[in-house]
Amino acid sequence: TFGTPTMSPHCADDVKYGVVERVVADFQAMKRDRMVFAGQKIADLITVNGVRVVAEDGTWGLVRASSNKPELVVVVESPVSSQRRREMFEAVDAVLRRSPEVGAYNQTF
Repeated sequence: TFGTPTMSPHCADDVKYGVVERVVADFQAMKRDRMVFAGQKIADLITVNGVRVVAEDGTWGLVRASSNKPELVVVVESPVSSQRRREMFEAVDAVLRRSPEVGAYNQTF
């Protein structure tokens, strides 16, 4: 598989859970409306402690609030290719960038 390290954009403790709630709602709307996300339809959403969005080819992205830092946790993995991993990361990041409270990542891949 092709995975990312844990990517953690800054997000203040007092707003990070609200940001995650908005991200979950965005993904739920995309799935409901059968929108294409990262080049494919959303096959599954798991909304326990954040959201894991799974594309038809099994590529997935996870967003949740960090439990002990003023950050979000973002992880992406693809069983297909590094290109699909990149596409999913960029699509997840685009959703996060709708929230101005989300800052820079602590690392890149």
